[in-house]
Amino acid sequence: MKKNYCLLFAALFGMLAVILGAFGAHGLEKLVDAHSLQRFHTGVEYQFYHSLALGLVGLLEQQQARAGYRWAGWAFIVGILLFSGSLYAYALTGQAGFGMITPLGGLAFIFGWGLLAWQSWHIKN
Repeated sequence: MKKNYCLLFAALFGMLAVILGAFGAHGLEKLVDAHSLQRFHTGVEYQFYHSLALGLVGLLEQQQARAGYRWAGWAFIVGILLFSGSLYAYALTGQAGFGMITPLGGLAFIFGWGLLAWQSWHIKN
């Protein structure tokens, strides 16, 4: 049986979002200012939303192995790494250069949602 990387990454990213969310809620407020804490929270929020989307893509791909679903999944993975990852790095280090990476992650999210819509529209029964 073929491994479903979308479901694997969805589970791992979802678990990590819970861990990072707990860290942000119970330990980070002592280390960073309110603006950085909000930035970190935004990273967790988008990671969690897109972990769920990635899980959906994984389930759809199990039903119908289509390239559009696979590419949407990889776009969500890249988006989580770039968008949320850059926000975590920016919040924890204060280095504004990380903020320049965030829009690339946003574009990956948009691309993933577009691919998901396109593939869903082009399903042949």
